[in-house]
Amino acid sequence: MSEETKEKQRKFKIRINPPVFLSSAVLILVFVLFTMFNPARAERIFEAVQNWIIIHAGWFYILAVAFFLIFVVYLAFSKKGHIKLGPDHSTPDFSYLSWFAMLFSAGMGIGLLFFSVAEPVMHYMDPPALEGGTVEAAREAMKITFFHWGVHAWAIYAVMALSLAYFSFRHNLPIRVRSAFYPIIGDRINGPIGHVIDSFAVIATLFGVATSLGVGVLQVNAGLHYIFGIAHSTGVQITLIVIITLFATGSVVSGLDKGIRRISELNITLALLLLIFVLFMGPTLHILQTLVQNVGNYVSDVVEQTFHLYAYDPGDWIGGWTLFYWGWWISWSPFVGMFVARVSRGRTIREFVIGVLMVPVGFTFVWMTFFGNTAIDMIMNRGITQLYDAVAADEAVAMFQFFEHLPFSMVVSVLATILIITFFITSSDSGSLVIDMMTNNVKQEGPVWQRVFWAFTEGAVAIALLLAGGLEALQTGAIASALPFTIILLFICGGLFRALQKDVIKQKTCSNVTLTDSSTASFPWQKRLQNIIHYPGKEDVLDFIKNTVRPAMEEVAAVFEKNGIKTEVEEGEDGRVWIKVLHQEEDDFFYSVRPTLYNTPTFMYDNTEKDDDEQTYYRAEVYLKEGGQNYDLMGWAKEQIINNIIDQYETHIHYLNIVR
Repeated sequence: MSEETKEKQRKFKIRINPPVFLSSAVLILVFVLFTMFNPARAERIFEAVQNWIIIHAGWFYILAVAFFLIFVVYLAFSKKGHIKLGPDHSTPDFSYLSWFAMLFSAGMGIGLLFFSVAEPVMHYMDPPALEGGTVEAAREAMKITFFHWGVHAWAIYAVMALSLAYFSFRHNLPIRVRSAFYPIIGDRINGPIGHVIDSFAVIATLFGVATSLGVGVLQVNAGLHYIFGIAHSTGVQITLIVIITLFATGSVVSGLDKGIRRISELNITLALLLLIFVLFMGPTLHILQTLVQNVGNYVSDVVEQTFHLYAYDPGDWIGGWTLFYWGWWISWSPFVGMFVARVSRGRTIREFVIGVLMVPVGFTFVWMTFFGNTAIDMIMNRGITQLYDAVAADEAVAMFQFFEHLPFSMVVSVLATILIITFFITSSDSGSLVIDMMTNNVKQEGPVWQRVFWAFTEGAVAIALLLAGGLEALQTGAIASALPFTIILLFICGGLFRALQKDVIKQKTCSNVTLTDSSTASFPWQKRLQNIIHYPGKEDVLDFIKNTVRPAMEEVAAVFEKNGIKTEVEEGEDGRVWIKVLHQEEDDFFYSVRPTLYNTPTFMYDNTEKDDDEQTYYRAEVYLKEGGQNYDLMGWAKEQIINNIIDQYETHIHYLNIVR
């Protein structure tokens, strides 16, 4: 075997995580083959599984989702709310406007297009425990729709996103679901337990994405049937999945910037055009009035709805609606959570939770009101009852039957079909990238063939579910795959709470550190004042770090080593130095001093005639594992720096004793 071949094999091995990749792929392959070759039997099994979950585990889903909402709201408004998703000195990577725009994008999807007309109409004509077609039924229809698409869905996403962002950006762990278990099982997250956790996350995500693809292709087929008269059949739907998956694969190969970003921008543009069209072509005043009332009804009844199991009026309604949604959101949580985590670095937990719960939900409420209340108005006030008949026969045609009763119906239907296709593509390629990240090597980007593999696998699972019963099988797939992952999410809450509790304790202990007294005889007031009014340049600070700070660290390290405690002193490329005291199973002590750039205060000098270098200065700031501590060592004597290191180390030991 040539050296070149060996090198290729070596690169192949390190770029995937075999236990997660292979176990997930094999289990999904077995499912796909069984379903495709035994569709009738698979359909019976899916029906039995869904019935079992509704009867025996429905209460568990309802209680778990309620807990997720209470948990994230508690984190936001407790003492833990000020903790940052990143080091203490980190700042958000994106402005509020950009961040809100990306959250808005994440909140959009195939589901909004599929259910924005179908769900309100079906609840209006056939509500649970009410007479259909009444004013009360209209209010109840929008209340139920808001409930299914409201803060509960985003609370589930927030749990996952918070965990991924916190452990990745603040504790430098890989952005994997397993990382949330570090406070519970420690380094064992890198072993079999971690592989099992990530494998469950992969399977849940894949079924969630496949459910969206299946729902999307049903609606694409309905749109093509409406516009071009193409047959509405399973064969056509399978063909569409294959064709659109090929387009999605091309987007995956072209990468995040060229592929997904451009299609996402097209999504937002088309969605806003449709929204504005419905607002002005529909009953505008009625839409705006119902939006206000819908929000008020939702807020006033959200607690009662959260725990409503229809225990006194049992039936299969809750399984076809609420439990399906909860399962769908849970199975989507690794996918949406990873995206939201990646764009939220530097946010505090409080602003993260408020933003994630409010921004996407606000847009969703607007979307559902514009489409849902316009459709209900057509039936209730304009007598267009055939809209309900069409929806009852096939939910996928709801959007196109709706547009038929508005101006420019054919043009708008074409735009809606294009939007569904682009959502299909972005769901597939984004899902492929996320699953790829969960199945590749921790420190390596997954190879292109792996992303392509997952794109085709998502399409194959969607086809298998369609063959095994269409929409009902898609619902069962989402509900069943989410059941084990719900348990994982509960453990994630426990791990996150435990880590945040330690973080609060450490911040409290660190706040009690006494800075070394610099008013001694060896550090007279004249020198202190000179340090305050003098703004050193980069070379001054680098020279101070090299000739004063590093020798101080080396003297401390020598004492630790002499007493059998392993200690490291190292230097970074930007001139920073750090000392690290290793404590085996316990948290290591980390103390760093790095040159930090600031702008020179303009209130003391006239900087208008100074060049760029003269308008900035540097500080030799202290950084701990949690981030910057906002104090400057520049000008301190070596003994004072040694005392400060010891002060911080003493605080660290005190923290370790508290959390044991």
